[in-house]
Amino acid sequence: MSSTGSSGAGRQPQAPRAGFMNQVASATELPFVLVACVALGGVLGIGIDRLLHCGPVGVLVGGTLGFVAGVREVLRRVSKGASGSAGSKVGPPPA
Repeated sequence: MSSTGSSGAGRQPQAPRAGFMNQVASATELPFVLVACVALGGVLGIGIDRLLHCGPVGVLVGGTLGFVAGVREVLRRVSKGASGSAGSKVGPPPA
């Protein structure tokens, strides 16, 4: 019975910590997203090189496009996290 009375008090410190842990998880995920995009672009470039027999052009183009896509995805995730973490509402201001 005593566990029901103390459960409300135990939840108060967990809310800020859970938000912090979500931010840490998101921050540690970002380098992997960038590397994965570049690697995927490079692998697709290798496939195009082998298919078309065109030398390293496909790897360079694929790696570059992968890098651009990775940076774009990282910026998207960072801006999404920054707008949501401050508690601000996204949308038009109240009239």
